[in-house]
Amino acid sequence: MMVIDAQATPARRRSIRSFVLRQGRFSPAQQRAYESLLPRFGIEYSTDALDLTRAFGRSAPKILEIGFGMGETTAAIAKARPDDDFLAIEVHSPGIGGLLKLIDAEQLSNIRIVQHDAVEVIEHMLAPATLAGAHVFFPDPWPKKRHHKRRLLRDTFVRTLAQRLLPGGYLHVATDWEDYAVEILATLRAEPMLANTSADFAPRPAYRPLTKFERRGLKLGHGVWDLLFERR
Repeated sequence: MMVIDAQATPARRRSIRSFVLRQGRFSPAQQRAYESLLPRFGIEYSTDALDLTRAFGRSAPKILEIGFGMGETTAAIAKARPDDDFLAIEVHSPGIGGLLKLIDAEQLSNIRIVQHDAVEVIEHMLAPATLAGAHVFFPDPWPKKRHHKRRLLRDTFVRTLAQRLLPGGYLHVATDWEDYAVEILATLRAEPMLANTSADFAPRPAYRPLTKFERRGLKLGHGVWDLLFERR
């Protein structure tokens, strides 16, 4: 994912990536799924707007999933919500292979995958007022202060994402880093197109399953903060 320096002039804009491409290894099953299923469930990045109805072959609410990791949460939500379609964005190939493996195992038809920088996908492929919702679960917190500029959920990105939501559409963020949670809350509150559904942080919605990592952290006393905002 890429964060654009909003203070730069258009001619001198520089991009700061909010991710690092790791040299992760495929398991054999992930490799097979990636090679055999990505042509079916993948959508190539383009600078042209994506026809979401055509991409999924039906008219249904469209939910954006940004940075799905190994895909367990995305697959679980898509299985539990068959009447919704999920456009999932990830840059790491083993994670995409993992989600494709789950799509095959669960026989899911309501997921499509774009392997590309999420900021560029949102800017170029998604038209304004097209999404019923967006999920950003456990984005990289970039904990060192000098790296905070790499954090994804900054004001420019949040504004662009809010524009892609339909009126009444929702933005759901979850993080296990308290300082990032406080920063995100302030950023979302400052965006005039968004309204908080809670006084501050929200209870975890039932549709977001607990991951193994999250369960382990909760047992150790670590916190998780959910934020749920709606498009005005």
